[in-house]
Amino acid sequence: MTTESNQPYESYQSDVAALRERIDRGDTDAADELIELAAEQSDMGELRRLSETGNSTATDQLIELATEQDDLTELRRLADQGNTTAAEVLAELVDE
Repeated sequence: MTTESNQPYESYQSDVAALRERIDRGDTDAADELIELAAEQSDMGELRRLSETGNSTATDQLIELATEQDDLTELRRLADQGNTTAAEVLAELVDE
């Protein structure tokens, strides 16, 4: 039984799956579309997954989202991996 409240989530998951399939087939535009969609949905897990593949745009979006959410743990994780932008943002947030 599907409730209306699950439909947006299910639709999002369907879109993510379709974009992942396109990425797997080598569609470079699909990665950009997935990053945009994940950022719009505040999906840190998906952005993290894309970031870990070396996608710098996903990393930038992940830093932006973590900053908006005051997620110091995520910023620390990225900074510990050597991301200077995350380190700078983290330092600014800690100084506030």
